[in-house]
Amino acid sequence: MKKHRAFLKWAGGKYSLVDDIRRYLPMADVLVEPFVGAGSIFLNTDYDKYILADINPDLINLYNLLKNSPELYISEAKRWFIPENNRKEAYLSVRQQFNGTDDVMYRSLAFLYMNRFGFNGLCRYNKKGGFNVPFGSYKKPYFPESELEFFAEKAQRATFVCTGYKETFEQANNRSVVYCDPPYAPLSNTANFTSYAGNGFSLDDQAALADIAEKTAKVRSVPVLISNHDTILTRRLYHGAQLNVVKVKRTISRNGSSRNKVDELLALFSAASEQ
Repeated sequence: MKKHRAFLKWAGGKYSLVDDIRRYLPMADVLVEPFVGAGSIFLNTDYDKYILADINPDLINLYNLLKNSPELYISEAKRWFIPENNRKEAYLSVRQQFNGTDDVMYRSLAFLYMNRFGFNGLCRYNKKGGFNVPFGSYKKPYFPESELEFFAEKAQRATFVCTGYKETFEQANNRSVVYCDPPYAPLSNTANFTSYAGNGFSLDDQAALADIAEKTAKVRSVPVLISNHDTILTRRLYHGAQLNVVKVKRTISRNGSSRNKVDELLALFSAASEQ
């Protein structure tokens, strides 16, 4: 199966782990993802239907626009990828307009532009909800036309919803499998993580997610696969699951010497998994 890249750059994206995750994802009719992110697992699996959720309304609005008006969105987005827009002043002007408008089309176009022209493809908001990623200074940002087209075509099988993980789990039934890619648990107690959607994902959330996953598998017979860092904490949280370890290369700090292999845990909760 040919691998398809997401059209968004995404910190912690799962493109490099697609083969491993596919290996452990059970068969089902519907894949439910409470943390869809850039959608690498959606793009590289073959379920009949998808329920894809995220708490970031900008992301979900963009996906719905691309699903429902693909030609319009792609042609409009392409106009932003010009040399005049690859300047810090232009970028900051777009970012300011983005933070000051509720217009879904403008915000969806600006979101892709800032993802590709901004620093490291980060998606970060301040406490007031303002997008605050700095300019990226890239030679020539890539316009992901074919990736957008593939996503739009595949999106016809998907329902995109802006809901939290607890509400998303409620959408799963006995024809579903749930895949969770939550914000990573810290590698250490001192690791400082900036919040993704403005309200963060706490250690309490990590524990609540593990609890919901286990109950969903045991009580409702819906298997749940979760990916996370392999740490003492996550092993404790996922003790009721079948645990599989995979290696992934990831930049875990700005210090180049820390760009090494970090173990990733794939925890599969199922009706049959042992306590």
